[in-house]
Amino acid sequence: MIVWLASYPKSGNTLVRSMLAAYFFSEEGIYNFDLIKNIRQFPNIRLFENIGIDIKNEKEVIKNYIKVQEIFNKKKSIQFLKTHSYLFNIDNYGFTDLKNSLGVIYIVRDPRNVVTSWSKFADVSIDKAADTLINTTQFGGDLNVKEGSERSMVHMGTWKGNFHSWKSFQYQERYLLLKYEDLIVDREKTFLKILEFIYKLKKTKFDLDKTKFKNVLETTDFEKMKELEKKKGFFEAKINKKTGQKIPFFNLGPKNNWKQLLDNKIRKKIENAFEKEMIELGYL
Repeated sequence: MIVWLASYPKSGNTLVRSMLAAYFFSEEGIYNFDLIKNIRQFPNIRLFENIGIDIKNEKEVIKNYIKVQEIFNKKKSIQFLKTHSYLFNIDNYGFTDLKNSLGVIYIVRDPRNVVTSWSKFADVSIDKAADTLINTTQFGGDLNVKEGSERSMVHMGTWKGNFHSWKSFQYQERYLLLKYEDLIVDREKTFLKILEFIYKLKKTKFDLDKTKFKNVLETTDFEKMKELEKKKGFFEAKINKKTGQKIPFFNLGPKNNWKQLLDNKIRKKIENAFEKEMIELGYL
């Protein structure tokens, strides 16, 4: 059964995946970038190509979301899948269903910090990045990326639409809301909360591997992952179309402070668009 690691882009999904990959897919909890490949992205183009779906036909792709998940779930163990898609229903075809989904960990981040991070990652202006968070509903992704296996097509929706859509899992007690800021302030407490939730979904006893736990916290420190990217590169980093060079994936991280990076115009634009949600989450 699938456990979704869902979020709007640049909200801390990679950090959560890295921690889980180190804990569940290594012997000692020591992280390296190869481990994160155990947690695939969905929708992932290769998964659809494997069953003969024309990935350039958006409607055919959407029609087969559930079919691909059913194939994935033939494995009896928990399957972690990352997604930036919102939980949509298009032409009566849903993104997922309760039959294929065990639960969701939804990662959220202050949108004022998301916008600065997205601007750097996507190599666009802050103003354009803000418009993306507020207005974008399109089918996104680059079908022509050749590096790695994570070519993807994403219906990410707006920032608030993405956030609200995954709440439907709340009513099934299969939903954990995780604030990126909590991971930064108290990684130990927050990661323990994540693990407890996963074992609750599995309905199995939770016996913490303290050595693994300690190693995960140490080796997934942001600065250490940033240094690792400098040495070995990171396959999810985007290419700057002007220079042909990779844009560093691990940029500011915890040091990303909207108070220093956003002007009042953009700040007010974001706060006005997401006032209700930001109050709910304690950002206002």
